[in-house]
Amino acid sequence: MNQKTNYNNNIDFLEKLDISEINKGATTGTSWIDTKGELLHSYSPANGQLIASVAQATWDDYETVMEKATAAFKTWRMVPAPKRGEIVRQIGNRLREYKEPLGSLVSYEMGKIYQEGLGEVQEMIDIADFAVGLSRQLYGSTMHSERERHRMYDQYHPLGVVGVISAFNFPVAVWAWNALIALVCGDTIVWKPSSKVMLSAIAVHKIIEKVLRENDVPEGVLSLVAGSSKYIGDDFLADKRIPLVSVTGSTRVGRHVSKIVGERLGKSILELGGNNAIIVSQFGNLNMALRASLFGAIATSGQRCTSTRRLLIHDCIFDKFTTKLIDAYKQLKIGHPLDPETIVGPLVDKDAVRAFKDAQEQIVKEGGKIVYGGQVLEGAGYESGCYVVPCIAEVQNHYHIVQEETFAPILYLIKYKTMDEAIELHNAVPQGLSSAIFSRNILETERFLSHEGSDCGIANVNIATNGAEIGGAFGGEKDTGGGRESGSDAWKAYMRRQTNTINFSTNLPLAQGIKFDTFDNES
Repeated sequence: MNQKTNYNNNIDFLEKLDISEINKGATTGTSWIDTKGELLHSYSPANGQLIASVAQATWDDYETVMEKATAAFKTWRMVPAPKRGEIVRQIGNRLREYKEPLGSLVSYEMGKIYQEGLGEVQEMIDIADFAVGLSRQLYGSTMHSERERHRMYDQYHPLGVVGVISAFNFPVAVWAWNALIALVCGDTIVWKPSSKVMLSAIAVHKIIEKVLRENDVPEGVLSLVAGSSKYIGDDFLADKRIPLVSVTGSTRVGRHVSKIVGERLGKSILELGGNNAIIVSQFGNLNMALRASLFGAIATSGQRCTSTRRLLIHDCIFDKFTTKLIDAYKQLKIGHPLDPETIVGPLVDKDAVRAFKDAQEQIVKEGGKIVYGGQVLEGAGYESGCYVVPCIAEVQNHYHIVQEETFAPILYLIKYKTMDEAIELHNAVPQGLSSAIFSRNILETERFLSHEGSDCGIANVNIATNGAEIGGAFGGEKDTGGGRESGSDAWKAYMRRQTNTINFSTNLPLAQGIKFDTFDNES
C-alpha cells in the first residue's frame, strides 16, 4: 500500500485554472467581487498541504449578486431558448478544453481518484450537450376542450432565480446538472458550493467567464457566492427572491432546508442520503456482481450518495461470494488520488475518518463482525490522516448503524433465503435512492422492477448502484427527498407550468355545462 509522493508537487493545473494564493469568493458571472470575508483555507486530503485560500463572500456580497441575478432574469427569460442553448454549447466546449486541469483540481481538492475527477468533468460536458438539445424541446401539451371552438394547452415559462447548494463529493457536476438545465429554461442561477471544495467552484466560473463575456450574457445570469454558513446560511434559504432551491446533502440537512423553504411556500429539489443495496442472486453472474459491488462500494471512497452500502446475498452463495470479495479488496491500491494507479483515494477530511471509525465501533457493539479492513493508514504517503482501508462487515439489516448512511467505504453483507425476504430487506431502510439486482432469472428481475419491488428512484438490473448516466432523471424517494435532476423531464422543475384556454367563438359557454345567463348574450 505504499504510494509515490511525487504527485504532491505536480500541481501546475492551479495556474492553468487561474487559481491564485488568495481567491475572491463571489462573481456575477463576468465581474468578480472584492470579497472581504474571513479567509477559508483549502487543504488537500491527499497530503494535508494548503492548496489555496478564499476570501469568503459575505451577506453584502450576496445581496450584490442577488440584485444582479434578479435584474438579469428579466432579460434572460426573453432570450429564445435555442439561443440560450447556444451559450450552453459554448460552455460545454470550454469545459472540454479544461477537462484535464479541472478534473485534477477536483481530485486534489476533494480526494476522489484522477479518473473520477475526469469523469466528473465529462459529466458536466455531457449535461451541456443534453441541455443544448433540450433548448429546442421544452414541450408543452395540447388537450381537447369540452367546449366548442375552444383550444387548450399547457406551456412552461422560466421560473426565476434558482439557488444551487452543492455538496463536497461532486464539487462541480451537481452544479452542472442544475445550472445548465436551468439556464436553457430561462432561469438565472446563484451557486453556493460546499465550504470544503470552494476552489473547484471558483475554477468553473473562471472557465466559463470568457463565454459569458464573448456573448454579452447579462451580468448575473450565472453567479457564485462562496461563503460558509457563517455569512450565507438560512437567510439564503428564506430569500423569497429565489423561487427554487436545489440542495444536495444529508437527510438532516434536507429536513432543515425543506422546513425553511416550505414555510415561504418556495420550491425545493432535494437530493439527500442513500442506503443503496445490491441483491446478489444465486442466478446472477457472480463475476459481474463482484465487479459492480467493488465499484459501487469503493468509488469516491464510499462518498457517493449512490455508493453501495449493503449487499443482500443469497444464503447458498454467501460464503463463496464473501471470499471472492475479500480477495478483491486485498488487491486495491490505496494512495494519492492523482496517481493513475490508485483505486482508492483519501476521505475528504479527518471528520469523515472519525465517522468511519465510529461506525465500526457501532457495528461491533450491535453484534456485527468486521471481516476485512477498517484501519486508518499512517506513515509515508499517508501524512494527511485521511487514508483508510475500505471495510467489509457482516451485519443484520435492522441494526441502527445499518439503517443510517455512513459516508465512508463500509460495505454491509446480509444473507437472505428467498426473493420475498430479499426485497423486504432491501426496502426496510428509510432511504430510497438507488438499487440493483444481479440475476439472470427474469422472474426475479422483473419483480424487482415491479410495483412490489425496489422502492428506490433508481433501480438497475445487472449493473451497479452508482455511475448513473445523465440522460435519466436522477433522484430518490423517502428520506432521499423526492427530487429529480439531470435528464428525462427533470427540466420541468426549473419552470412554472401554465394552462391556457383560448375561445375562438362568439359565445361564452362555461365548463361542466354550467348555465350563468344573467343578461342578453347578443348585447
